Amino acid sequence: MKTNLLFNIRLLCMFVLITVSCTTKIKNDIPHLQKQGTATQLIVDGKPFLILGGEVSNTASSSLEYMNTVWLNLNKMNFNTVLIAVAWGWVEPEEGRFDFSLVDGLLEGARSHNLKVVFLWFGSWKNGISSFVPTWVKANQEKFPRVQVKSGKSIEVLSTLSETNREYDTRAYTAFMRHIREVDSNKNTVLMIQLQNEVGVLGDSRDRSKPANEAFVKAVPRELIDYLSRHKDSLLPEIRKVWETTGFKTEGNWEEVFGTTPATDELFMAWNYAQYMDKMAATGKAEYPLPVFTNSWIVQPEDKGPGDYPSGGAEPLTLEVWKAGAPNIDINAPDIYLPNFDEWVALFNRNGNPLFVPESRGDSGGAANAFYAIGQHAAIGYSPFGIDNTARLLALRPGSEVKAPEEIENLPLPKAYETLKQLSPVILENQGKGTIAAAWLTSEKQAKEIQLGNYKLNVEVWRNRRNPEQAAKIGYGIFIAVGPDEYLISGCDIRVTFTPTTPGPQIAGLASVETGKFENGKWIPGRKLSGDDILLRYDLGAAADVNQSGSGIQIRGLIHNIQRVKLYRYE
Repeated sequence: MKTNLLFNIRLLCMFVLITVSCTTKIKNDIPHLQKQGTATQLIVDGKPFLILGGEVSNTASSSLEYMNTVWLNLNKMNFNTVLIAVAWGWVEPEEGRFDFSLVDGLLEGARSHNLKVVFLWFGSWKNGISSFVPTWVKANQEKFPRVQVKSGKSIEVLSTLSETNREYDTRAYTAFMRHIREVDSNKNTVLMIQLQNEVGVLGDSRDRSKPANEAFVKAVPRELIDYLSRHKDSLLPEIRKVWETTGFKTEGNWEEVFGTTPATDELFMAWNYAQYMDKMAATGKAEYPLPVFTNSWIVQPEDKGPGDYPSGGAEPLTLEVWKAGAPNIDINAPDIYLPNFDEWVALFNRNGNPLFVPESRGDSGGAANAFYAIGQHAAIGYSPFGIDNTARLLALRPGSEVKAPEEIENLPLPKAYETLKQLSPVILENQGKGTIAAAWLTSEKQAKEIQLGNYKLNVEVWRNRRNPEQAAKIGYGIFIAVGPDEYLISGCDIRVTFTPTTPGPQIAGLASVETGKFENGKWIPGRKLSGDDILLRYDLGAAADVNQSGSGIQIRGLIHNIQRVKLYRYE
């Protein structure tokens, strides 16, 4: 009897140890964010992971039959991650009854094609509008109140000022996260969660319902005032400029603290959206703590003020409010379709906000965007929208008259992803260490100087050396210093020369240049380039006068070859 008791005690102890061990393994091994130098990286299965992603159309994921026509193409196009919507109305069609069979089918499809998943929770808002909520929510406006605009009319946007709205959305979202934990915590198919989609009030600068009006004339929440006061000297200039107009007041209602302009309405809405979503994110993370991000419909050139774009979303003006009001949200990400991509990623990648681009272009401009975001801003990843519709990926390089190839794997973005996939281990090793950079060039921004390692890289849009008027309309490249005088370079339609920046001989020559590829992280050399491959100019005397050799790197077209460059110096 005593022997059996001891055996049972030992068995119970073993069970507890195994349970604790498994629980710890799940918690430690799930995807999470981690700092490396100045970069923030996504860690998956214990290693940094670069999202070469794409987002399917909004309702594509509502049909498993339709998605079965999409998965194989995603493999062909070199995606490693797919962004997929899950709508509140799809998983809770009747109040209190949850059905996650669609989620399971989407996970099965992704796993069978070796793809990772980022789920987009279309709950209270999608593109600012409450169109993906369940029918039983839409039909009961008394229980689930909406935003009111100046006319006194309600619009199809759930109000952030309603605890009921948040509680019911949170209940569904928490059930969803619990289910993800149950079916995926030991597989790590799901990498991150986008909470809602492009939130904000459309048609007015703020909610003017009775609860919103009452909150607007109350004192600005102490948590926000304390945050702004603590970070006063390092605040982003957009919000600091607004706050400065009132003498940096720390007491009073919203207009007393920030002034009587539409910007104050936008800050007010940002706080309320941030608080609503922070509570959702915290509750979801209590079930399964995956990284959570928002995405923003950024201000468009034709917009005259908040309400033309969703008022209250994370924008350059409101990023600090979101940081203060939603600490459980890890990234505030921009959706960028505008041509000045480089300017917008710089606006969002500030004050500790990591960069991820969940929606953007998938054409040749998208290929440039991906290279630049990853190389220059240590982006966690890049994702064009509508990848199930290959017509979106068929755009040509600007100025080209040749039809794009029919084979989707040869389109600009898939070719770019093919190269970035090879370079991923080197990119991830160098992010945040000051040894990686990128260039994003157009006909308006034709050149860029980059200080990297012991040299200044002079990067230009490719042009014909015999006919300089013949030039590419867009060029991009990624540059990695892998040694004191050695670089890995890849891109499209660029020329690169080098200028030493440390003491010693001031002309940089090309000791060797070879193309190649990476296989399983190992460099496989290809052609050895010299002569016409690297000659950029014949006037060598004039080149020497400006400390140039006359040679350099040139990468033409969508080949995206990787070149390994070793330099030497002379005078």
